[in-house]
Amino acid sequence: MEREDGRQSNEMRLVTIKRHYIKHAEGSVLIATGDTHVICTASVIDQQPRFMRTQRIRNKGWVTAEYSMLPRSTSERMQREVTRGSIGGRTQEIQRLIGRSLRAAVDLYALEERTIWVDCDVVQADGGTRTAAITGAFIALWDACRGLVDRKKIKNFPITDNVAATSVGLIKGEPMLDLCYTEDSTADVDMNVVMNGSGKFIEIQGTAEESPFSREDYDQMLDLAVNGIQELIRLQNRMMVEGLDEACIGNA
Repeated sequence: MEREDGRQSNEMRLVTIKRHYIKHAEGSVLIATGDTHVICTASVIDQQPRFMRTQRIRNKGWVTAEYSMLPRSTSERMQREVTRGSIGGRTQEIQRLIGRSLRAAVDLYALEERTIWVDCDVVQADGGTRTAAITGAFIALWDACRGLVDRKKIKNFPITDNVAATSVGLIKGEPMLDLCYTEDSTADVDMNVVMNGSGKFIEIQGTAEESPFSREDYDQMLDLAVNGIQELIRLQNRMMVEGLDEACIGNA
């Protein structure tokens, strides 16, 4: 099956990450996955979140996330959730996913009694916003933690592994990697996969839109996701090891 952008079923879109994108944040990136663009910032707060202070949890930090889409990140203007007076269920689910994914790669005790807030703001959406947010947010988080160590605010570097994510799906019976919006919106199965650098799964979210899918379909989609995430982790590692401000992988 031919994809609208000419990619093969196992090919990623062009993924570009730009570091140090926001002046004031301790860590920040702009990640572009095809036409999906997300700004991720990591902000260090020198106190625990309220729930930890209330429970008198000592010598332990926290990593949490917020996610939002700008009004014209989509083809038609969306109302800001703040003006509606409540956060939608989709937004809550995505920001919890981002927070869980990042915490899986952090030694929270090494943060001591600090909170790192990760904000992921979608400026342009074309499918895969949550997976792009996780992949980009990891670099922002890494930079914020590196800064804490360099400034001698903490003794030990708290990040224990990489985290990256991608989407896969089943479209007219064919497994495909890294879905854009038109593919995602018509997919028979839509799946988001989060992994660490050791090849272990953090979260798998898969849904059949109409007909159930087989174990064989699942395995094929998961294999595509694993290969795609390994590419993303190699990109992250290049940026961290070589100190690159910008790097890319994939297909234009």
